[in-house]
Formats: sequence, structure tokens, C-alpha cells
Amino acid sequence: MDSLTQIILGTACGELVLGKKIGNKALLFGAIGGTIPDLDVFVGRLLYNNEIQAMVFHRGFMHSIVFAILGSFFFGWITHKIYNTKKRTNSTNLKDWILLFFWAIFTHPLLDCFTAYGTQLFNPFSDYRVAFNTISVVDPLYTVPFLICMLIVLFFKRTNRKRLKWTKAGIYVSSVYLIFTVGNKFYIDTVFKNSFKKAGISYHRFSAQPTILNNILWYAVAERDTQYYITFYSLFDKSNITDKIISISKNHGLLNMKDENLKKLAWFSDDYFNIEKKDKIGTYKYIDLRYPMMNPDDINTSVFNFTIFFKKNEWDILPFKGNAPKKENFKKFTTRIKGI
Repeated sequence: MDSLTQIILGTACGELVLGKKIGNKALLFGAIGGTIPDLDVFVGRLLYNNEIQAMVFHRGFMHSIVFAILGSFFFGWITHKIYNTKKRTNSTNLKDWILLFFWAIFTHPLLDCFTAYGTQLFNPFSDYRVAFNTISVVDPLYTVPFLICMLIVLFFKRTNRKRLKWTKAGIYVSSVYLIFTVGNKFYIDTVFKNSFKKAGISYHRFSAQPTILNNILWYAVAERDTQYYITFYSLFDKSNITDKIISISKNHGLLNMKDENLKKLAWFSDDYFNIEKKDKIGTYKYIDLRYPMMNPDDINTSVFNFTIFFKKNEWDILPFKGNAPKKENFKKFTTRIKGI
């Protein structure tokens, strides 16, 4: 999920492990631990000159169980050496720090597994990406209550029992909401299956996920040999199926997808992607169809799309910027949430 959410989850882990001993500093170190896995964005760019390879590196090894174990010992040992000096000598022990960093690091990819992006939890033994597709990468209903609880914790002394109560409250509330998204996912999958069936659309597979910032408006993409079918459904819709289904050509034949970098890009998208030629010769628009459009009626407003080009004997993409949507598109997005 987004960095703020992971920081909040990390602070809760820090408080549970070391809050009684070092107070608010435990939240700080927990926040650092919760941030570490996402540093693979910067590490990837240091290791690779190619944007495709750097992007694929994200949510790889540094989001794995193995890294959580190795990282907890590494960062725990370093922090213990630095912190446990002078007046703070013997105030904490090595086990405390190892546990703090393990839970802060491990819960990060665990939470990411519930998003559609996918997390290589079992790397380096497998590149399989765990993606439950139940929650958006940014969801205020998960983050804000949790944030409020952890902010309240800051105002109590480390020996005050209310610190633990508010920390647990944040964890419980966010966890209940996460469980709700799982149940919601089962219901929404049924809605989409019934919708495709009523429309007479047979498919090889389909994927459904919530749209950005909420768990009310959902998006689905179904795949056939040469086409994708995309549609939206809001919990506020009057009908229990969706009638508006858009067909999109794959156009995979425009490029040689056997190329090593393009194969990685296709793997990254779980093979849900569309390719279109751009005006500039030799460049293509690549749309990752796992992610919805801001304007439900316009495929060109897709949240996750790249410009592909061939340079220095290899295919590459321009860095993803994630520009803010146009006002008219965002208005259509919020209108669609309200239902039809």
C-alpha cells in the first residue's frame, strides 16, 4: 500500500515490541522498519539502467519473507549497537530490536498482498506474486482511523497502559476493515461473473479489484483470445449486475513479446495489457489493464500506462509519473462511485 499506511503499520509494530521500554522512539524505529521494503524502488534504479527491469525489481526480494528474516537480524543488530550506548546501555536487548524490525518489515509485504500490484512473498524461491485484490493501494478508510489511534499514542507516557490500548484499537479497526474488503471481494466477483454471463461473454479468466481511494466502486477485466472486456460496478448501483461492458483489442501482435524485457513487462501486468501505436514513430502506449481508468468510459484515462520505446538495442519505458487526473475525469469517477 502507500508509504503513509506502511509507516503507520510500522509504528504500531514498534510500539507493541518496544513501546514500554523506549516510548515514542519505538514508533520512530517501527516507522523506519516499515519503510525499508519500499526502498527497493531506489535500489532497483541503482542496480538497473533499464526502467522495466527496475520496476520489476520492486516488490521482489525486499518484500519477501526471506528478506524480513535476514533484514531483521541485520537492522536489529546495527540499531542495537548504536542505541544501546551511554545512558541507554542495557535499556534494550538485541532480541527486542530483531523482533521490532521483523514485524515492521514483514507486515509491510503482508499488507501489500491484499492489493492488486502483487508481492513476491516467496522470492528468491519463486517469482509468484501474491495478490488478493481486495483493497486499493490507497484507501483512507483503512489508513485514517489507524493514523488517529497512533497519533493519540504519542501523547501518553511510555508506562501508561492507554498506549497499548490505542495501538491495539488501531490494529483491530484496520484489520476489521481489511476483513470486510475480503468479504466484499467474494461478493463483487459473483456480480461480475453474473454480468459477463448475462452479456453472453465467455472468457478464459478475469480479475477484479477496487478502484483507487475506496472499496465501493470495483473494476473487472475479462480476457479472451484477442479481446479484453472491462466493466465497473458500485455497491450503490441499483442493479445487482453491470450492463455496460467495454471491449478492447489486445494488439499484442504489434510487438515481439518474446523479447526479454517485454516478457518481464507482460509478467508484471499478469498478461493483462493492451498496446497501441503512438504518433511518434517507434513508440507505443502500453496500458496495464489490471488497473482501472479514472473515467470509466475512456480507456485513455487508465491509471497505469507507459510509453514503450526501443533504445540501445533493448526495449524500455519512460518512468511512471502518476500524474493527477483531469478534473472532468475525476468528476466522472466520483459520479460513478455514487451508482447508477
